[in-house]
Amino acid sequence: MSTLKVIEVLSESDKGWEDAAQQALSKAAETIQNIKSIYIKEMEAKVENNSITRYRINAKITFELKS
Repeated sequence: MSTLKVIEVLSESDKGWEDAAQQALSKAAETIQNIKSIYIKEMEAKVENNSITRYRINAKITFELKS
């Protein structure tokens, strides 16, 4: 039987939501092993002068705990 843990993270990028998700995953992977999935809970964008300047995500990252 495996045990999974879920953490919630926030990330942002000036390139897009996909990049924000990848940055969240890459940063989490620096200290967490056995990552199994990322679930994008919310997406948001910061707007200046009628243009999107920052893409933001709220994500849940699931990883397996060692036995």
